[in-house]
Amino acid sequence: MSAESEIKRRIRERGTNGKITFAEFMEVALYWPQGGYYSGGEPVGAHGDYYTSTAVHPSFGALLAVQLFQMWHQLGCPKPFTVLELGAGNGLLCRDIRSYATKLSERFAEALRYICLDRRPTMAYESGTARTSRVLADGSPFKGLTGCILSNEYLDAFPVHQVVMTADGLKEVYVGLDGKELVDLADEPSEPGLARRLDDLTIELAPGQTAEINLALDRWARDIAATLERGFVLTVDYGRTAKDLYDPEARRRGTLVTYHQHVQTDAPLTLIGRQDITAQVDFTSVAIVGEKAGLETLGMVSQREFLINLGLEHLQLQLLDRGLSPQQVQANLAGISDLVRPDGLGNFKVLAQAKNIGSPPLWGLDHTEEAAALVAGLPPPVLTEHHLSLPDGRNLGGEAGFEDFWPT
Repeated sequence: MSAESEIKRRIRERGTNGKITFAEFMEVALYWPQGGYYSGGEPVGAHGDYYTSTAVHPSFGALLAVQLFQMWHQLGCPKPFTVLELGAGNGLLCRDIRSYATKLSERFAEALRYICLDRRPTMAYESGTARTSRVLADGSPFKGLTGCILSNEYLDAFPVHQVVMTADGLKEVYVGLDGKELVDLADEPSEPGLARRLDDLTIELAPGQTAEINLALDRWARDIAATLERGFVLTVDYGRTAKDLYDPEARRRGTLVTYHQHVQTDAPLTLIGRQDITAQVDFTSVAIVGEKAGLETLGMVSQREFLINLGLEHLQLQLLDRGLSPQQVQANLAGISDLVRPDGLGNFKVLAQAKNIGSPPLWGLDHTEEAAALVAGLPPPVLTEHHLSLPDGRNLGGEAGFEDFWPT
């Protein structure tokens, strides 16, 4: 049964005037085993529907390795130092981090134990890498880890509820049927937690305003806190603070978008199973639920600030001394520049949290000479066959998708 057929079956199962929440619709559309979006081919890359920082240039993984190296030291150089990557996908980020770890320190590289966690099987670029494993699970099956839990563009794939403020108060947006066609319906909220989330954030939606609420964050935070005995949580994603995210003037229609083959479609009830559906992350709520679960918030910066603080400019300058052809230099510089583009990937947010280690300063959150000196003495990573080459576009076609289509 296709994802669309399963959605319609569930609606009909509810009886006359049946409906399901948008969160349930999104869960099936994305993750249904027979035809859900993520059950098909690899959606990331030139031939998929979008691409991520990992695919743009290996400097992203390299500088994450630099941050992990500092975390390892702050934890007392434990062996093993475990990195658990949530939603690891094809494992390219793992490959880039492990590759650069060997340049940072042989002891660090030997201590680094990397776990690629995902709920779906996929191609695995990290296969054959020493001290690396891949686990298929929905949620974390681990306990007592010392190290860092890492997620890159993971929370944005969580199913979200949609709400709208009407003249009769807060209503939830459901998906129902009009004959054979899927349609939006507004009715009383299915969960008291929807109104409570807005109240906790002191957010009051304007009349007619639509918004998305991710109630799965609470369970995620408890799961992560239970997994981590001592160490850090690093979350990289597109999103905003709650005040900005729910601004009625800037984002009156919310932030939910859909796109197919690098083109924004904004029609979630069509192309079911063949297009991505995503919404911006509420980082205020991520921090709050994390604190309730026992995670201390260390700080949040833009991806641009994070990578520059870790020495991205040094990697960029050193490319000129690698003996690359002019075309290779151009491709690498384009990729590095795109990682920090203010109106694109550079505007993503990086949230750092910690457990049972106090509030140590992190290189990525504030510029330090220590990080700059370390990176300045290391060779820069260069594009491989597994990464995108932005100058030639790799047959992207149309308007390239950077997952940055939302209103500024």
